[in-house]
Amino acid sequence: MGHIQFLNCLPLYWGLARTGTLLDLDLTKDTPEKLSERLVRGELDIAPITLVEFLRAADDLVAFPDLAVGCDGPVMSCVIVSQKPLEQLDGARVALGSTSRTSVRLAQLLLAEKIGVRPDYFTCPPDLGLMMQEADAAVLIGDAALRANLHDAPTLGLDVHDLGQMWKDWTGLPFVFAVWAARRDYLEREPEVVQQVHEAFLASRDLSLEEVGKVAEQAARWEHFDEQVLERYFTTLDFRFGPDQLRGVTEFARRVGPTTGFPADVAVELLPAAAGARA
Repeated sequence: MGHIQFLNCLPLYWGLARTGTLLDLDLTKDTPEKLSERLVRGELDIAPITLVEFLRAADDLVAFPDLAVGCDGPVMSCVIVSQKPLEQLDGARVALGSTSRTSVRLAQLLLAEKIGVRPDYFTCPPDLGLMMQEADAAVLIGDAALRANLHDAPTLGLDVHDLGQMWKDWTGLPFVFAVWAARRDYLEREPEVVQQVHEAFLASRDLSLEEVGKVAEQAARWEHFDEQVLERYFTTLDFRFGPDQLRGVTEFARRVGPTTGFPADVAVELLPAAAGARA
């Protein structure tokens, strides 16, 4: 089973330790990109997977309903930081501080179709100070984006544009960055295990959000953010994957599918109710 050590996934894993379920899972920790690749290759049975990679491998995967990392408005940790207005970025250099294909594709889509500019993109490590020496703007995700959003960008006098809010303003829909999925062949072999894992993650998420103050307090001991910031972040994120989120996925696929490696009308299969889904 895959495990992402980003803050945005902490509420989905924190409760597993509290319930004892963690002892029954063989967790493999890695970056979102590498976990996605390992799930697609069959080296993992169940894992979080970035949306773009899930849609590319949709024939081989089944998503867990009501479980995702996304937003319905701001996300705080997926941002464009810019030295100039976004409308002035046509032909400008924009640094991509991540290889996360979903966040990068979302940023490119919004800049091209919502803002109407086509920058010159290049990839580099997610160090905002260094990025701004070479670029007019930068795309950051995860903990690096959270630091840039809350600390570095204001200090440097840079503008921060939240990609989740930009998508919501443009489409009126939530955005899903990653889903949890099981390989279809593993689900066929071990349907009860998949059901138990799904239920364990739903229980973990619910417990974490009920005790979000404790989650934030513990995380603040080893993070650069205080409890109040972390509690706001955890309650800003949207961990649901229901009809509204699925409409957001469908709209994203319609807009980027043919240029990103999957059909515009790609079918997203959810774990059926008999195998553990719940309303």
